[in-house]
Amino acid sequence: MAGGGGEGEAEASALEFTPTWIVAVVCSLIVLISLAAERCLHYLGKTLKGKNQKALFEALLKVKEELMLLGFISLLLTVFQGALQRTCIPPGWTSYMLPCQNAGGHAKMSPSEAHDMVAGALGLTHRRLLAENGPRAQHCQKKGEVPLLSLEALHQLHIFIFILAIAHVIFSVLTMLLGSARIRQWKHWEDEIQKDVTGNGPRKVTHVHQFEFIREHFKGIGRDSTVLSWLHSFVKQFYGSVTKSDYTTMRLGFIMTHCRGNPKFDFHRYMVRALEADFKKVVGISWYLWIFVVVFMLLNVNGWHTYFWISFIPLLLLLAVGTKLEHVITQLAHEVAEKHSAIEGDLVVNPSDEHFWFGRPRIVLYLIHFILFQNAFEIAFFFWILTTYGFNSCIMDHVPFIVPRLVVGAIIQLVCSYSTLPLYAIVTQMGTFFKKEIFDEHVQQGLVGWAQKAKKRKALKNNGASGAAGSTNGSSHPSARLELMRRAVALEEGSSGGD
Repeated sequence: MAGGGGEGEAEASALEFTPTWIVAVVCSLIVLISLAAERCLHYLGKTLKGKNQKALFEALLKVKEELMLLGFISLLLTVFQGALQRTCIPPGWTSYMLPCQNAGGHAKMSPSEAHDMVAGALGLTHRRLLAENGPRAQHCQKKGEVPLLSLEALHQLHIFIFILAIAHVIFSVLTMLLGSARIRQWKHWEDEIQKDVTGNGPRKVTHVHQFEFIREHFKGIGRDSTVLSWLHSFVKQFYGSVTKSDYTTMRLGFIMTHCRGNPKFDFHRYMVRALEADFKKVVGISWYLWIFVVVFMLLNVNGWHTYFWISFIPLLLLLAVGTKLEHVITQLAHEVAEKHSAIEGDLVVNPSDEHFWFGRPRIVLYLIHFILFQNAFEIAFFFWILTTYGFNSCIMDHVPFIVPRLVVGAIIQLVCSYSTLPLYAIVTQMGTFFKKEIFDEHVQQGLVGWAQKAKKRKALKNNGASGAAGSTNGSSHPSARLELMRRAVALEEGSSGGD
């Protein structure tokens, strides 16, 4: 009888027996909220385009793509919820890897007891579960089994995925805003340097250890003390991560390597443009990040305190990244001090990819991307549990494990915003190549056009289509034009050589 009552309640709550005014009101509210969100994003995009913030506008488009992906994931979960309800599993399978320990432990249970245990874990009674799932729940009940996933759990999974993506975007934007505010504080250094730039005057010879940049990175550190050098780099990321001498020296090294003929090059503006372009990568949620979500949810087993331990992963990675970036600056100083005892004129460092992990500065960006996502995952999971099950839920874990997680999350956000991101912005410019953001937008578009033409000509030449005529056409171009084309091809791939 209980089953018949549940089936009748399910039929009565179906859409065909729901008053039309209720359907119309609910649909109207959903449409209004969706249109309001779409208009807000639209006007934000127009504002960014009006202020010529192309990189941030493209990051906004990336956010829209993520929202579309979320919508598609939600649609798939809705479409396949019937199949999930009809997929039945033995009751014993539900006794393993539970996020909350049941009172009966892992003792063998009857099918009906196992079904009631699953419903109770979701805060539902047996009658309510039948009322919501109707005949689909009875489909497994008749077999002595339980559904793979309840309808209530499926709805909560919808909410969690949405909260996770929104939290990641919010935390990424917050980090970018705070980090950019920190980087803008360096603008007065750039203005001072621009005023002090002089012509080819007399160049005095200075002992290398008289330069402030060298003194800062050799202070209290022996020349051959690798351990002290790394410890100095670790500590420095927490105070004065980038000093005026660091900025001045790295700026000059970049200019002398990549644009020697333009001593008044606005390095600060280029650095900010490059960071805004990288923000498009950070704000997105890549496929491998979704894999991490699945793995972490799998390991959320009662008694393992998984989310407490994994909260230290982004913290350790963040400290490692900050230490490495500081150590790159120290390596630049040591490299100059080892090669010269005295220098004529200004101190010039030599940018190189060899200072970075595996010779790829881009790896640092991927690590920052993972750190921000992992931190957002921790905070999003906490608030999802808090709003869905309450603070006293067993899945929330004990208070001694909750408080450190929140504290670590706050530390990661602050350190990443005010130390690591500004460090990344300037130190990754010390690689072998520069980024296409070194040019203004209209110049970039022109060079990309040159690159496309150059690739077509190269393809024709390799295929032997032009023959002798191709050789004649190639020799007719001025050497400067060929050099521009070569650089344009490299720029289209993301960077260009400095010679």
